[in-house]
Formats: sequence, C-alpha cells, structure tokens
Amino acid sequence: MDCVVCTSMPVILRPPRNTICGACYEGARGIINLINKLQTEKQTEKGTDHHTPSNSCKTLVDVSRWVSDRKDTEDVLKEEVSFLRAGFFTALQDQIHTDIQLQPGNNGLSVPAHRALLATRSQIFKNMLDSDECKAPPMDTITLSELNFEELECLLEFLYTGSLAKEKVEKHVYALSVAADKSLNSSNALDVLEISDICSYISLKETALNFIVKNMEDIAFSVRYDEFALKNPHLCVQITRASLMEAKKKIISL
Repeated sequence: MDCVVCTSMPVILRPPRNTICGACYEGARGIINLINKLQTEKQTEKGTDHHTPSNSCKTLVDVSRWVSDRKDTEDVLKEEVSFLRAGFFTALQDQIHTDIQLQPGNNGLSVPAHRALLATRSQIFKNMLDSDECKAPPMDTITLSELNFEELECLLEFLYTGSLAKEKVEKHVYALSVAADKSLNSSNALDVLEISDICSYISLKETALNFIVKNMEDIAFSVRYDEFALKNPHLCVQITRASLMEAKKKIISL
C-alpha cells in the first residue's frame, strides 16, 4: 500500500491513494498520546488535574501547533537565560560594583566578585559569608587554598554563567571537582552532573548524583529539571534508578 507520509514516490492525494501505512499510523498516534500525557502531567503539577487535558491534541495539526508553541517558549527562555548569564559575567569581568576579593591558594592575584551572587549560587560561600569571621567590610578577602588563579577564574565563570567550556573542565577537572563537591546546591547540581558525564569524571558524577537524590524533591520540580530532562534523558534514567535504590535502602533499614 502506498503511504502519503513515508513514500518516496509522488502521490496524488485522492481516494484511495490518500492512505497511510501502519508504521506511520502508529507513529502519529504515539506522538499524540505522548503530548497529551505531558499536558496531563503538567496540569497535575499545577493542581488542575483532569482525565482529559482541556487543550488535548487530536490530530497532527494539533501536534504541529503544540511543538510550535513549545519552540516559541524555548526561544524566550533561551533569550532570558542568555541575558542573565551575559549580565552577571559582564559584571564580573568589568568588576562592576564588586564587594569581595577571592584569593587563590598560591598567593596569586585576587579576583573581585559579588557576595550576593556567590551566596546565591553556592551554599558553601553562603555559609562562609554568613559566618562571624566573614562579616567584614566590603572588599574583604576570602582565600581558596585548593585553587590556583586560573582554576579560581574557571570556578567563578561556572558560578556566574552556569556552564563552562569542555576544554576548561578537562584541563582543571581535578581542582574543579574538589571545588564543585564543596559548592554543590540545588541550583547547580544538574549542571555539575551534566559536565561530569560529558568529561567521564566518575567521582564527581557520583557526588553530584548522590546530592540530587538526597534533594530530589527540590530539584525534580524545578524549571531547570524540565530542560535538563529533554537534553539528558539517559541521566534522568540514572537519577530515577539511584532514587529508587536510595528509597529501597531506607525501607530495608526501617
């Protein structure tokens, strides 16, 4: 049977030739069911769960509109993320209103930074800045003895932008893994897991994965997790398995 979807031959769309093969039919139904499932899950998260989504897909035209809407949303989010990353990193590079100095362990040049951003992106920095020892006037200095100047710059780039070039990670993977281990929090754990997976750095990956499992509720329901899941389905499978294993251990220990 000629299929108007997958055939490589010209097709005149008139009965009985405007038909589709079984594979294309099953594929179309699968796409429609998947999108309706995603919409239902989204409504459940918002507390508006219904048996049938109010805007459910019924045809491939509906699927096309849904994909187009998601693409528009993705483009807007990318622009917003790009704007925020560029703004923060520009403030670091141009030393705009910096209020603290970070000193590398080899007595190299200190790097001006921003207390508010460091405390927001890293629980370790937050704890340090909240401690009595660090409640000092602006431009006080914190020494990071485990990092040299270049490694410190890379760490700050990651904290300010949420990402880091692969070659920089590979070059400074050991030092950054130590720093990342100390700086893991709910907002950057997925990024650390993704980078460690790309660079095949098992120790750092395990550390990030364990942190995510222990803070699963906060991370899984974040906006960042949706984007992460689409980009890294294999890591989501690993997170799910690790979470199940952790839950099993807790049940056994009771």
